[in-house]
Amino acid sequence: MASNNRAEIRRGVHSRIRKKVNGTQERPRLAVFRSLNHIYAQVIDDVNGKTLAAASTVEKDLKGKSGGTISAAQSVGRAIAERAQSAGVSQVVFDRGGYVYHGRVKALLDATREAGLNKNENASDANKPSATESTSDTIASAVGSFVGTVAGAISNLVGSSTEKPAKKSSGKRAQTTNDEPDSQTDKVNKANKENNENE
Repeated sequence: MASNNRAEIRRGVHSRIRKKVNGTQERPRLAVFRSLNHIYAQVIDDVNGKTLAAASTVEKDLKGKSGGTISAAQSVGRAIAERAQSAGVSQVVFDRGGYVYHGRVKALLDATREAGLNKNENASDANKPSATESTSDTIASAVGSFVGTVAGAISNLVGSSTEKPAKKSSGKRAQTTNDEPDSQTDKVNKANKENNENE
């Protein structure tokens, strides 16, 4: 059963992301977590199970007035980039933690790029799907349009075969519109004939 709890949904998205994203010694994982009032970032080597650098708005130097703002996220991004570079890391894999790439999360990751992490990577390239993702999206859209076409054809066939002939109008409607019952039936038959010809 699907959950309506946003935290559970985010954890599910994050677990699916973590199946694909792993940090190595050459390219560790930059993990982001945000709460209502703070934002945290860690550079993690998943192979050795080590945290190489960390920064958050809980620290005195990065605290500011509030840790839940975009400017605070940018300062954490700059700090984590400097600390990662001093630890010898220049390339990272971004792990957005199941959050939407927007607001504070986007500000933090953009600040890390500006501060020198992933220099050769363009921000627009990071958001583009990989070749396998775009191929699977193309295949999925082609299959979806084919299934939609087949379903439409089947519904047309079923709809036309089970169509009942128009009933002759009872006297009530004819009396309210001052039409003859037979003339109403003729109008309906004529409209049905025109619709069938248009198809």
